[in-house]
Amino acid sequence: MKEILTYLFNQNILTKQESRDALLGIGQGKYSDPEIASFLTVFLMRKIHPDELSGFRDAFLELCVPVTIPDTITIDVCGTGGDEKNTFNISTLNSFVLAGADVKVAKHGNYGVSSSCGSSNVLEYLGYKFSNDNDKIRKEIEKSNICYLHAPLFHPSMKYVGPVRKSLKLKTFFNLLGPMVNPVKPQNQIVGVYNEEALELYHHVFSDAGINNIILYSLDGYDEISLTGNFRAISENEDRIYTPETIGFEKVKPEDLYGGNSVEESVKLFLNILEGKGTASQNFVIFANAGFALKCYYPEKSLEECVNIARESLESGKALIMLKKLIALQ
Repeated sequence: MKEILTYLFNQNILTKQESRDALLGIGQGKYSDPEIASFLTVFLMRKIHPDELSGFRDAFLELCVPVTIPDTITIDVCGTGGDEKNTFNISTLNSFVLAGADVKVAKHGNYGVSSSCGSSNVLEYLGYKFSNDNDKIRKEIEKSNICYLHAPLFHPSMKYVGPVRKSLKLKTFFNLLGPMVNPVKPQNQIVGVYNEEALELYHHVFSDAGINNIILYSLDGYDEISLTGNFRAISENEDRIYTPETIGFEKVKPEDLYGGNSVEESVKLFLNILEGKGTASQNFVIFANAGFALKCYYPEKSLEECVNIARESLESGKALIMLKKLIALQ
C-alpha cells in the first residue's frame, strides 16, 4: 500500500487494473485501518477518474457473494441516495411496476441513509426475509418477476472498510459504488444520481462494462425524475434535458413527494400508491420513472409506449399482485 499511496500523493491516476488490485487488497483484509483511511482520503481531495471507479467496481463484484439467474434478462432500478430530499420510495415502487409489466427485476438495495426509509426497510417491514441463498432468489424472480438483494449479505468484504468509513464520517467513493455492484450483474440498469458529475461517472462505468443504461438527474437536486422541474437523461443514444411537459406530465410540488418521517409512515405511503390510492402527483412520478426504466429494458419501444405500460401495471393492480406474490414466497 505504501507504493500505491506514494503514487497517488504525487497526483497520479490509477489505471483500471491498478484500481481493481488495490481494492481487492483492501477487501481481502491485507491493509491496516490507517492505510485504508489514507487511500480513501485521496479521493476526497480530488475527483475520482472513471477508470478508477470501473476498477473498484470490478474488484467489488469479484469479492461479492455471487448470484446466478440463468437465461434471464434483468434490470436494476435504484437511486444513489444522498439528495437529502426524503421522497417516498420511488425506485422500490418502480421495481414492482416493472415486475407487474412482466419485466424481470433484480433489485439491489439497503436500509435508508439519506431518507427515513430505504427499500430494505420497506420490504423487511412487509415481511420479506433477507437472504443470499441462490435458490431462493431464483425462485422469487421466476414466480413474482422480482428478487431482492439486501446489500450487506452480498458484500462481506465491507467488514474491512465499514469501521474506517464510520470513523471518517465523510462521503467516500464507496457511496458511489452501491448501485454499481449488484451481484446478479443485470444486463440493464437505470440509476438516479444526486449531481451531474455522478451522472457522467455512472454512464461511463456502465457503458465500459457493456451494461445497457439510462442515468437520470433532476436539475433541482433529486436523484430521480421528480417532475418538480427539468431533468437530464443520458443513455447510449442520447443526452437530453427534459421538462415534465415534454413527457406528458404537469409539474409537481416538492411537498407532493414527501416520504414520511418513519418506516411505518413510509410503508403506508408505499402501499397506498400500489393499492391505487396514490395522489395524481405521486402516480405521475411513478409513471415517469418506470417509463424510463421500461425504455431502458425495451429500447425499441417509444417513451410514450413505456409510460403507458407503466400506467397499466399500476392501475390494473398487477404491480400490487407482484408484491403479494413476493411476500407469499417468504
